[in-house]
Amino acid sequence: MKQKTEQDAYLTLAALCAQSEHCQWEMTEKMRRWELDETAQARVMERLTKERYVDDERYARAFVKDKVRYNKWGRRKVEQALWQKHIDEDIRQQVLDEVSDDEYLDVLRPLLKQKRKGIKAQSEYELNQKLLRFAVGRGFTFDIIRQCIDGVEDEE
Repeated sequence: MKQKTEQDAYLTLAALCAQSEHCQWEMTEKMRRWELDETAQARVMERLTKERYVDDERYARAFVKDKVRYNKWGRRKVEQALWQKHIDEDIRQQVLDEVSDDEYLDVLRPLLKQKRKGIKAQSEYELNQKLLRFAVGRGFTFDIIRQCIDGVEDEE
């Protein structure tokens, strides 16, 4: 692969950021793979940030919204994904706190209702354990899961 210049890297990354949200870590990783030296990486990142192509807080908001609404992830799984993308702890907590418990409940209730139909279980206890494991795998917290499982049982 041909070595990218600092200007090529900037133009490529600016075009990429104009299409969709990206975090600083993703951009830095791309430049590292292009073998751009660290001082050039720092200058490109500074320019991208200054021109608001890259904004970790904006990225985190969009990421959380998408993962909760469309991928039906819970708080723990979203938090883990943001951690893997090296989003600052303060930003992670602030953005995750913006999502209300009601929103998580609205996502989890239909998921559990659908999952309940397909589960084979000998007892109500076994059924609830399987639903619990499913919801934990999706990253939901125990208090949200408990509210949903109790709510689904009350409906029946």
